[in-house]
Amino acid sequence: MKFNQKLKNAMQELNIRQAQLAGMTGIGKSSISQYLSGMNVPAEEKRRHIAESLGLDPEYFSQPGGGAIIPKSAAVERLSPEDAGKIMGIDKDTVRKGLQQGCFPWGYGIQTSPRRWVYFINARRFAEMEGIRYD
Repeated sequence: MKFNQKLKNAMQELNIRQAQLAGMTGIGKSSISQYLSGMNVPAEEKRRHIAESLGLDPEYFSQPGGGAIIPKSAAVERLSPEDAGKIMGIDKDTVRKGLQQGCFPWGYGIQTSPRRWVYFINARRFAEMEGIRYD
């Protein structure tokens, strides 16, 4: 399966929009659009970065086939919205809203029902982006 199709599948399964992916990865919206259309394919390093930003195995886009998306939660340490809020000195609900709206490049919110959201914050990416030491 080609990169653009795997990226479309991942975004659809995780309920991620282009703007959210751009915010999560730091990659411009126009580049994301080109990736999705198949006009451009990012370098291997950038494909790994996209996979990690989505909480997937870093090799997800390099592996043949188009199997199910299986987050590598054991390999990607997660941070809760509560902990992120404490570290940033803001309310946990503000963190949640930001994740829902795709404002933070280190995580995202997935709406699982009209009143329920699940949040993912990549702890390593959070530390890098917020200038915090990560051990």
